Amino acid sequence: MFRITKEFHFSASHQLTHLPADHQCARLHGHNYIVVVELAAAELDENGFVRDYHELSPLKRYIDERFDHRHLNEVFNHDRVTSEYLAKHFYDWCKERLPETSAVRVSETPKTWAEYRP
Repeated sequence: MFRITKEFHFSASHQLTHLPADHQCARLHGHNYIVVVELAAAELDENGFVRDYHELSPLKRYIDERFDHRHLNEVFNHDRVTSEYLAKHFYDWCKERLPETSAVRVSETPKTWAEYRP
């Protein structure tokens, strides 16, 4: 199996108001998110690619226009916008456009991430 990945960055705030008031994530806070999209294929295309990296450019535009420097609770209209939720959201968005999508990882910090891989 051949695999490729591409990394995207955005900054946004969120607040997990359903958590206890003394939980740090219950307060309004932000992250410099990193989204890593993985595509996989058993065979390469006629150009020797799983997929041309340039074909992931629409995801960059989507992230920049919809998520960068936004409050994610307002974007999704709920307060459970966790990295797990974002990983699934970006996976679904990519899978619809890029059938080779095999996983999406979302990092909130350099030491933490959530991954969605069906």
